[in-house]
Amino acid sequence: MDQPPSDNDNHERSSDDLWGELAVNAQKGDKKAYRSLLNEIYPFIKASLIGGLANTDWAEDITQEALISVHKSLNTYSGDRPFKPWLMAIVNFRRTDFLRKHYNKKDHEKTTLDNPDFLKNYVTNPGASGEYKDIEKALASVTPEQSEIFKKLKVEGYTAKEVAKAMNMSESAVKVSAHRTMKKLQDMLT
Repeated sequence: MDQPPSDNDNHERSSDDLWGELAVNAQKGDKKAYRSLLNEIYPFIKASLIGGLANTDWAEDITQEALISVHKSLNTYSGDRPFKPWLMAIVNFRRTDFLRKHYNKKDHEKTTLDNPDFLKNYVTNPGASGEYKDIEKALASVTPEQSEIFKKLKVEGYTAKEVAKAMNMSESAVKVSAHRTMKKLQDMLT
C-alpha cells in the first residue's frame, strides 16, 4: 500500500529541485544562483559527513574540498537529472580521498598484531587478535601481486581503475584478481 509522502520527503524533493535549478542557472553565469547554491548545500554536506567520521573536525575540511569539487565540476551536472545523487557522488569521493590520505600518513605507526600495546589500545577483545593473525596468514598464502591488489581495493579503498593504473593492468584483471583472492580467503577462513 502506497504511503503519502511525508513532509520530510517533500522537503527533500523540493531542496533537490531547488538545488538543481540553482545549478542550471549558475551554469548559465548567474552569480547569485551560484552563491545561493553553495550556501544551500554547505550545511547539507557537513551534516551528511559529521556522523560518519572518527573526528568531527574533519567534516569541515571534507566539506570545503567537496565545495571546491562542486565548483570545478558544476559544468558536468545535467539539469534533467536529480541534483543530490550528483552531489553525494562528489561528497563520497572527497570523504574517501581525505580518509585515504589521512590514514596513509600513518605508515610510521604500523605495527604487528603481536604488539601488546596495540592489542590493549585498539582491539576490543584481545582474544580475537588470533582472527587477525589468521587473515594475515591467509593473505600471505596468495601471490604478492594478488595480496597487493586485494589490500589496495579492500583495505585501503582504492578504485579498480586506480589500482589498474598503478599496477599497469587492465581494470577487469584487477577485479578478477580481487574476486579470486576474496574467494580463496573465504575458503581458507571458513
